[in-house]
Amino acid sequence: MMRVFPCVILILYVIARDTGGLKPPQHGHQLEADRRNATADVGPSRSSHAMVTMSSSALNVLRDPIASKGLSFTATERDRLDLNGYLPPAIETMDQQIIRLMDGYERQTSDFDRYLYLESIHDRSEVLYFRLLVENVVDMMPIVYTPTVGIACQNFSRIYRQPRGIFLSTSLRGRFYEVLRQWPQKNVEIIVVTDGSRILGLGDLGANGMGIAIGKLSLYVAAAGIHPSKVLPIMLDVGTNNEQLLMDPLYIGEKHPRLQGDAYDAIVDEFVSAVRRRWPAALVQWEDFSNDHAFPILSKYRDELLSFNDDIQGTGTVILAGLLGAMRITQSEWANQTIVFYGAGAAAVGIADMILEDMVDKGMSHSEAKDKFWLVDSKGLVTTQRSGAMQSHKLRFARDDPPLPTLLEVVKAARPTMLLGLSGKGGAFTEKIIKAMRSQCKSPIIFALSNPTSKSECTAEEAYKWGGSSTIFASGSPFAPVPIGPLGIGGTQVPGQGNNLYVFPGVGLGAISAKLRTIPDSVFALAARTLASMVTDDELAHGTVYPSLTGIRNISMHIAAAIVQQGVDTGASRVRVDTGGDDGDDKYREYVDRRMWYPDFAVSGAASRVGGGPSIIVAVGWLFLVGVHFIVFTGRSALRLLIFAENPFI
Repeated sequence: MMRVFPCVILILYVIARDTGGLKPPQHGHQLEADRRNATADVGPSRSSHAMVTMSSSALNVLRDPIASKGLSFTATERDRLDLNGYLPPAIETMDQQIIRLMDGYERQTSDFDRYLYLESIHDRSEVLYFRLLVENVVDMMPIVYTPTVGIACQNFSRIYRQPRGIFLSTSLRGRFYEVLRQWPQKNVEIIVVTDGSRILGLGDLGANGMGIAIGKLSLYVAAAGIHPSKVLPIMLDVGTNNEQLLMDPLYIGEKHPRLQGDAYDAIVDEFVSAVRRRWPAALVQWEDFSNDHAFPILSKYRDELLSFNDDIQGTGTVILAGLLGAMRITQSEWANQTIVFYGAGAAAVGIADMILEDMVDKGMSHSEAKDKFWLVDSKGLVTTQRSGAMQSHKLRFARDDPPLPTLLEVVKAARPTMLLGLSGKGGAFTEKIIKAMRSQCKSPIIFALSNPTSKSECTAEEAYKWGGSSTIFASGSPFAPVPIGPLGIGGTQVPGQGNNLYVFPGVGLGAISAKLRTIPDSVFALAARTLASMVTDDELAHGTVYPSLTGIRNISMHIAAAIVQQGVDTGASRVRVDTGGDDGDDKYREYVDRRMWYPDFAVSGAASRVGGGPSIIVAVGWLFLVGVHFIVFTGRSALRLLIFAENPFI
């Protein structure tokens, strides 16, 4: 009995210490670590019931964006967390708080003000923030992501308020793993990383590009149900070549020109090594890297790291899905199409790759399919016959035709049925160009995909006006429905938005749900077909080639379930799903659906995590046994045990 008591005391002490029942007040990064660790065991729960421990002060609880419930703390929770007096007496439901927040949102006078308002909520309560996004995704997606996020990135240094994510800068070379190791969340599932070199169509924004990683991950949470504690934005700050930023006294990034060559490659290598060591199962999404780095990085790491490039593969997937929808409207096949790309960067080539693969999958030869493509860059038609060096990623789509210097000349020569804009040049699809296309094509398919809205190659109204009412139009940024004919007597055309939001959340959710090791091209082809199949006949009748964003969580779930099923069928997945002996579609969807987090305050369970739970019981039991041991035996052995528990190698 004398030997048992010390062992019991030691075990209970360690449990109490690690669950927070015996922790003293903490500050700084340790409090942040405890807050994140408190959510680490939430797992795939559908509600946000993670809370902080008793050791946190009342103000720390209220200021913690994951723990805070605002006015939804119950009377019991307010007692146990010592919140009385820090909150008004009103106790509100989440719906009541949402009404107040929406009232404030609607009072904002510009999209940028709305962005700032939503981010202020993001900083106060992640559950309320994501509930707003989930319930208002169509209205708020353009605010938290494109096009408004572009303005936010341009002004990121000026609106910076508090840390969110990790900055891996050149001054920290050799210490990346140390920095990641200090991040308190042990189970990061999705990382969005950028070097800020090509943010949307805005060019080099340096460290200000962190805004795009934050916005992207907000959509992973809202659209795919990834728990907010399991996503991480990372900025690889290798400097900037933007002279305005280098001269700006408020710029928050490294103030030197961008690293290039081996020095740059070493930064990326160290980042990948640190991530694989810290979170070996995490998915890495490469975001807004310039063309000279995007393709080499994707090629180098895609077979050794669970990763993808959304600008190349994600954009290609969503545009392929839109074109498949457009061909459903025109009742045509790839054999009937000729495609002109205005822009030949990473996104354009990624789209061309996806389309080419789909053409070949449907029976066309590689050479026959390749002949369908006409790429145009700043120098004109991409052809082997023009002088000067050409970037390597353009070579595989270079034609063997005489040079044509302008887009208008290419349109007249190619006679396209599809015109895709990825140039970043607002207004590039002029009246002459669209009318030239219309003269040779009954139903022009025009996708003006550059972001933000100011960079769009044409507006929806211009496309329908110059291309005719049978024009099928989609864009990168949203446009309002357009009435056709005088007073709209010709009906209303609803432009589709070829936004990557349709694809990347579902691909990410599917990859981590299936526990894939890498993401092959077949995953993106499957995602495109799944997305295209979800467009209804009624939507197609209005010229819309994408399903409504109101169902984005359902879309993400279907894409993810298809990816898990494909992974299980091919052996690429490291999970098993019990299908009950049938075809299994519903079972895979149920499996994914159970993993999706939904922003809600769960009263049950919260109390146990805020003070009335196991840590207090363990602490009381520990104190009782310690007292008994000291009384019945001696205090020396127990003291030695306590010292050993904190310093096991003494």
